[in-house]
Formats: sequence, structure tokens, C-alpha cells
Amino acid sequence: MTDNQPATVGHTFTVRAVDGDRELDIYSPEGYAVLADLWLRSGWHHKLSYEVTWLGIPIIQLPEDIVILQELLWKVRPTVVVESGVAHGGALILYASILEMLGRGRVIGIDVEIRKYNRLAIESHPLSRRIHLIEGSSVDPETVAAVTARIEPSDTVMVMLDSNHTRDHVRAELEHYAPFVTPDSFLVVFDSVMERVQDSPRAGVGWDEDNPLTATYDFLAVHPEFERCAEYERLGVTYCHGGFLRRRPASARLDP
Repeated sequence: MTDNQPATVGHTFTVRAVDGDRELDIYSPEGYAVLADLWLRSGWHHKLSYEVTWLGIPIIQLPEDIVILQELLWKVRPTVVVESGVAHGGALILYASILEMLGRGRVIGIDVEIRKYNRLAIESHPLSRRIHLIEGSSVDPETVAAVTARIEPSDTVMVMLDSNHTRDHVRAELEHYAPFVTPDSFLVVFDSVMERVQDSPRAGVGWDEDNPLTATYDFLAVHPEFERCAEYERLGVTYCHGGFLRRRPASARLDP
């Protein structure tokens, strides 16, 4: 081989499964799906989402999800975004930045504890005028009432659930916050990835069942006015697998 000839790179890999080994092509759809799953699981274990900031604030989300969320916000153009689970506040800033470009809207951030320096970072940010913080459990009736008081009948509302990730808590959040979502808008459930990383050394006990994805399936089984939109999982790597829920238009006919 001469110096200007490219080296030959293999494009297959072997997957070892209980039913035997399989050789997959990295350029095939199946090969991509397997590699995306491995990247998702390994990246979660190594906390890659903690490396990302949005306009200076840690966001703790995958870059792929950040891109999809801005796409969703731009499409729906909500006037209100409700988020449970503030953490450092990066997601609030993401939502507020898209609303700023739309020239309208506000973000309501809910957390059981908004730490002092996180609050200071959010409230001193140039986009803080679009953000209202509520400290309290997202499923406390007083918290839900405080959110209700800040939403007008004419608002287009989108909801993001990213707080306590147990099945019971997420299921309760879904019941409390789904009614806020306007027809043809979205409710996004974060961290369904827990079900896929249950074998990680950092995983918690019982994550195979006690996770947001299971709560989402429970919710969809009794709420036909919502449907899963896999379109927003098309990048293959997401912490919201099964969690992009669209509220059907008011005129849509539901199956009996």
C-alpha cells in the first residue's frame, strides 16, 4: 500500500446475544440502532449530559434531545412551557431562548428545592424575564394551583416532566399536568432511559419497572387523547424514548 492510499476500515461488528452471535454492518439500519443503543447506555454511565451547557447554564440533557426540543418548540410555538425539575436551570434557559426568538411566551419552572446559587444564576440571566420559578413538590395541590393561576385560557401550553423519576411520581405528574397541554401541543417525559440502563453499575434497584417509561405506558393506556410521536426519537439517541406525547387535535376522532 502506498502512502496516499487510505487504510481499509472494517464496517461490520459482532453482537453476542443469548441466541448466538450476529454480525452487523455499521451502515445498516439495524447496525445503527445497536450502536446508538450502546452509545446511549455508555454515555449515560459516563455522565456525558453533565458536560453540556445552554447559554452558560448547565442543562443536563443530551445534545440530540436539545436539538429535538428546539425543533418541537419552534413547531408548536407555545406561549407557556411548564417544566418540573429545574436543577441548574439550563432547560429553562433553552425554552426561554426559543420563546425569545418567537417574541412571546413564558416558562414556569417547578422544583421541590431550588438551590440558592441555581436560583441566582437563573434570576440573573438575560432571559430571566421570561421565567417564573415555583418551589414545591410538583404533585402538591398548592403547586398545581400556582401553575394554574399563571396560565390563561388563550395560552398554548407545552409540558416537560423531569423531576422525581419514580413510576408513581411520574404517573401522578402526568395526571396533574396533562390537562394543561393544549390540543396539538406536547407533553415530554424525560429519563425513560432508566429502563435501558438498568444493567449499569450506576443504576438503581428496580429500574426495570420503577421508571418514567412504565408510568408513560400506564398513562397512555387510559388517555387516548394523547399519542406517542416517535418522529422526535428519529436520531436514535434520546433520554425521552417513548416520552414525546402529542395531545390529539380537538377535532380528532378517537377509537372506541
